[in-house]
Formats: sequence, C-alpha cells, structure tokens
Amino acid sequence: QVQVVESGGRLVQAGDSLRLSCTASGRIFSNYALAWFRQAPGKEREFVGGISWSGINTYYTDSVKGRFTISRDNVQKWMALQMNSLKPEDTAVYYCAARESLERTIYTATVQYNYWGQGTLVTVSS
Repeated sequence: QVQVVESGGRLVQAGDSLRLSCTASGRIFSNYALAWFRQAPGKEREFVGGISWSGINTYYTDSVKGRFTISRDNVQKWMALQMNSLKPEDTAVYYCAARESLERTIYTATVQYNYWGQGTLVTVSS
C-alpha cells in the first residue's frame, strides 16, 4: 500500500504561479501511475493531469494545457504540479491520486485510482 499527501495550496492572485507537491510513503513509488484531480465547490471532481510510472508520458485536460506541468521523482518519492498563469476558475481543492501501473496509459477517471490524498486548497482571486 502507498500513502500520498498533498501540500502547497494557498490564496494567490490571477496570473500568479504556484507549485503543489505530493509526497508518498509505503510501497515502491515507481510502480504507480500518478495524477492530479481537482474539485471546485458544487462541482464534480475532475481530472487535471496525469503521469506514467516512468515519468515519460503525461496528459493534461485542455483547460490547463500549456499552463500546468507535472513532474515526478521516483527516488525521493514526490510528484509536483507547477501551475502558471493561474485563473479564478482554477480555484479548487487539489488531490493527488495513485494506482498501480507499469504501462504508459494515463487514466483520467476517479474510479481508476485507489489511493488518494486529503486535498490542498488553491484559491485564485480575480
């Protein structure tokens, strides 16, 4: 089993940058595909971006493509979400998710992940 914990969320202004981190403990980190999801008030939890076990393959939802970047370190066991040019519509609780995988496939549905962090709040003021 693996445990993941998010951190880095805070109040920022539109146009600012922010870096979120997800640290892991437990089983071998490199055996897991990882993803970031977010949930705004009154909305369903949605996929933001994902990264394969190797770190070579990434995929992002259209609304963040070109602004957000995911990276990971399988030795120190962390994943980061670098967010640039933040918009008010990016305001949400951001979650780190993990699932066992050694394939290049990026999974985009919440039900496809079985390990979740507790979330970190990002608020972007206009």
